[in-house]
Amino acid sequence: MKNTLLLAVVGLLVASLNARAGDAKTGFLERVHKGADGEAKYVLFVPHDYKADKTYPVILFLHGSGETGSEGEKQVKTGLGPAIKKAEKTFGFIAVFPQSQKRTWKADSDDSQRALAILELVKKEYKSDPKRIYLTGLSMGGSGTWSLAAKHPGRWAAIVPICGRGDIDSVSLIKNVPCWCFVGDADKADLVQNNRELTKALKAASSNAIYTEYPEVGHNSWDRAYATPELYDWLLKHSLK
Repeated sequence: MKNTLLLAVVGLLVASLNARAGDAKTGFLERVHKGADGEAKYVLFVPHDYKADKTYPVILFLHGSGETGSEGEKQVKTGLGPAIKKAEKTFGFIAVFPQSQKRTWKADSDDSQRALAILELVKKEYKSDPKRIYLTGLSMGGSGTWSLAAKHPGRWAAIVPICGRGDIDSVSLIKNVPCWCFVGDADKADLVQNNRELTKALKAASSNAIYTEYPEVGHNSWDRAYATPELYDWLLKHSLK
């Protein structure tokens, strides 16, 4: 009797989980991550055509310093979020929008560790393609993209750092990670030079690096970058082996 009851309960749980996956809400969803350091709000975008019988590529987006906080909303209002909203009905990637609480995305920071934990949770909850996980960010998030890519090069099918700073000594760690770097030539001179040197070194080590420098564009190079349709086609061409 007990075994029969247990099997019935397990069956109901499995059915419930399958139903949840099959009937998942789509669009921009407000979520809460519960970790050892407490609760943290984040935003998740689920494609409108989401179905549990196919896998979806995933983008982890790291915002800039101006979106730091804990309210869980600002990070989706700049950069990738607005770009998705312009093509929301057809955007085919799951996108994860964590929020930095301590104004840093350095790889060993609490904020980055939480972002990775949220990413892993999303990958388990939704039908994600484990070979097509992408990392991108702007400004502080661009720096975080360089940092996290160097710390975990095997996680990412491709990276898109935008107007962030990277460590030239880390190039050897990410030479096999496809990279498309964006910056405006009217941004801070040392930042532009850093991006030029990083991409030049990557190109010397690998043929998978692309560099786009917008003429007469200041720090906000992200609006044009994320509005580039070819960027998303380029991402999908890359997958982990």
